[in-house]
Amino acid sequence: MSGEQMAPETKGVRVKLLATVDLGPEIEGMAGRQLRMRMVTIEPGGVFGPIHDHKDRPGTVYILQGTITDHRNGVATDYGPGVGWPEDRNTTHWLENRGTTPAVEISVDIVRKE
Repeated sequence: MSGEQMAPETKGVRVKLLATVDLGPEIEGMAGRQLRMRMVTIEPGGVFGPIHDHKDRPGTVYILQGTITDHRNGVATDYGPGVGWPEDRNTTHWLENRGTTPAVEISVDIVRKE
């Protein structure tokens, strides 16, 4: 079993919903979907896990503050302020903050309306 499959559960994470847009009236074929923007704060030592995928939930992430380590495909990649990454149907990962300051990201994705 790889380290990715043994990713710890979520801890030290705060999520604030910033905005949503109902995509049904905006784009044909998008009924039941919404564009969602959230601010995610991962405290030092925090984990956004366990390992999860983005099938049927594509998005992008942009780092505002701190450093977030993205674990995917057995590779750990550090992202700092001003950098981001895509999360598409091929993304399977988990995140952590190995630093000493809170890491803050803006996450924008398309989700099914709750």
